[in-house]
Amino acid sequence: MGADQGESIHFWQTPPLAGVELLSARYIDHRFAPHVHDGYVIGMIIAGAQRYRYRGAEHLAGSGTLVLINPDELHTGHKGTEDGWLYRAFYPDSEQILSLLAELELSTHNPPAFGATLYRDQDLVSGFCQLHRLLESPSTALQQQTAWRELMLSLLQRHAAVPDAAKPGKEHRAVSLAKDLLHAQLAAPPSLETLAAAVNLSPFHFARVFRRATGMPPHTWLMQQRIARARGLLQSGCLPLEVATQLGFADQSHLSRQFKQVYGVGPGAYRSARQLPGSR
Repeated sequence: MGADQGESIHFWQTPPLAGVELLSARYIDHRFAPHVHDGYVIGMIIAGAQRYRYRGAEHLAGSGTLVLINPDELHTGHKGTEDGWLYRAFYPDSEQILSLLAELELSTHNPPAFGATLYRDQDLVSGFCQLHRLLESPSTALQQQTAWRELMLSLLQRHAAVPDAAKPGKEHRAVSLAKDLLHAQLAAPPSLETLAAAVNLSPFHFARVFRRATGMPPHTWLMQQRIARARGLLQSGCLPLEVATQLGFADQSHLSRQFKQVYGVGPGAYRSARQLPGSR
């Protein structure tokens, strides 16, 4: 982190995750006065370090650490190095967390509480950072809502003593119907919540049932179908840009990345090869 970069703050919400505020910031000289949040704080230190006081003790959160704060607990915050700290955070309200537990048919009598505040949990830090960036991208609500639930379940089980949820069942009819709905809406798929409602399951239960049946979450399965459809369109002579637009990819480069991951060649090169005389 260079000292000449200055402070920056980006605070936003994304409609697919109602009840979750998002922050991406670089702080240098800013000092947070003692304060509380009425929801949870899930923060990742990307670079630098932050010092903060919480539960009567001083903490130093360095790069790669996960910072967890429970609702209504007093804390502060200021730089832990001369250059400050680069930070990404989720601020879910308590109702959002309780609704996730309800979807898993877990107890909502008492809100979960994190046992400690500072963790070196590389899997979760990496996962939450990826999700945070995903929420800045034009990814589908289906992907955003699924990734959020899966990460939150891991976080709550590891660090808030939330018990394991019951194993998902084998609701074959629900999975089959969901596949039909996704096939019919490849370019503009429904959100996880809408899809789950259509098959009469809770969102989290549906996501776990679908993964058990297919080996992948719904948004990954959807992408596989998009790529297969793209291949057929390219074979028929459609240009990559037309294919990207028709199938709801963010842009042509998005199609190119996804297509190459599956077939090992970009869509333009694939189309050109298919157009050669005598090609098969």
